[in-house]
Amino acid sequence: MNDISLKQLEIFVAVVEYGGFTRAAEELFFNQSTVSAHISLLEQALGKELFVRSNRRHVRLTKEGEQVYPIARRILNDCAALRTLFSDADSAPVVALGASTVPGQYLVPGYLAAFLKREPEFRYSLRRGDSEQVHRMLKSGQIAVGFVGAVSEPENVDYFPLYDDRLVLAAPNNEHYRMLREHGVYGRKLLLEEPFVSREEGSGTGTSLQNYLRTLGLSHDMLHVVARVDDPEAIKQMVSGGVGVAVLSALAVEQEVQNGTLLAFEMDKSALKRTIYLITLKSQQLSRMEQKLVDFLKSPHRRKRAEAQN
Repeated sequence: MNDISLKQLEIFVAVVEYGGFTRAAEELFFNQSTVSAHISLLEQALGKELFVRSNRRHVRLTKEGEQVYPIARRILNDCAALRTLFSDADSAPVVALGASTVPGQYLVPGYLAAFLKREPEFRYSLRRGDSEQVHRMLKSGQIAVGFVGAVSEPENVDYFPLYDDRLVLAAPNNEHYRMLREHGVYGRKLLLEEPFVSREEGSGTGTSLQNYLRTLGLSHDMLHVVARVDDPEAIKQMVSGGVGVAVLSALAVEQEVQNGTLLAFEMDKSALKRTIYLITLKSQQLSRMEQKLVDFLKSPHRRKRAEAQN
């Protein structure tokens, strides 16, 4: 059998997790021929084809590829853990974190500030994306710990519920909407009647809204969408300017509701809630500092103190 290299395993895992040769090449900053060559060498070493090559952009694993993937991912995780095994003794390594938009802007900074007070040597980088992107970062080893607003891969990822968030319908604070508030109108009614500013596909907020619409026998296509925007701050400005209404996290609009620039409608008689999760890979061994952070975040009274200081 030919030698198997870590680079071959890294590229193989990237093709699986990014869903194709083209996307893997883009993310790894290789040309596609290099990716293809490494996969061919790995297949020669194993004596098996690992992918069904019907489409270079979207590939699927063969039966043998499905057996190889969890082993390859475990090897890469173990190598990452080995690199940081003794680093805490000499210096504080940077903990790589990723967060989807709402927790990344309105929740996680307070948690990290509180943890930094307990662990002055703590150093971190925080990358942002939507929930789908954070899952990809975690699976590809770009981050060790993530924060998301939707569950998508329970077979590979551990989800710990951190925070119960409410979703509300945000509207401009004008006479029309103030009158609707006084009459006890709920956000679900306004969804179908008012122009709507939507979050981007892949966001936890968007996923929660789609799930809610399905419980009502509705679909997102039935909304009068005038814009799709990936930034809650921009959405709030559009709503306050009268472009339309939007479904946002109560965390995101708390300040605007307090200062009177926006109104927040509960979606229903029972509030529409979704959970913010702490996520880690099931197969990954965390460094000591990463584990300390996870243990801190799993402590309810510590989280409550951090949230109170936000």
